[in-house]
Amino acid sequence: MKAAALVIGMGFGFVLGWARLTDYDVIHDMLLLRRFDVFMMIGTAVATAAIFARLLRAANARSLVGGELITWTSISPTRNHVTGSVLFGLGWALSGTCPGPVAAQLGRGQLAGLFTFAGILAGVALFGYIKRRREAAATAPRATELVGRPEPGL
Repeated sequence: MKAAALVIGMGFGFVLGWARLTDYDVIHDMLLLRRFDVFMMIGTAVATAAIFARLLRAANARSLVGGELITWTSISPTRNHVTGSVLFGLGWALSGTCPGPVAAQLGRGQLAGLFTFAGILAGVALFGYIKRRREAAATAPRATELVGRPEPGL
């Protein structure tokens, strides 16, 4: 299974590099609406994935890793989805890449990928920090709940 994943990952990285999706100028031109071929490639990938994911779910297929039934539930977008999308888009616009091509950039020896990879790690760490702080604040007793309680040890 690991060998198959390695071969698929290397193939994906090769296609990204071959299509020049690891080049900042190509992504920059796409974001400035000068290169519609990149949009066509992304659209084709999304359509293919959507069709085959639905076919797998309809066939009651199981995942190759873990053997779980392929299924999902749809939810309405929330503020977190919008915020995450905006942050992802800003990072993409600034760096000219996203997580898939960053791995291909590193594999190709493009040093710019190191900065984007560092940004991805920093973003994940910041998200974890904010999430832990919010969870701690949600479970901490509020000041109004402490009023009237005797001090410990008195």
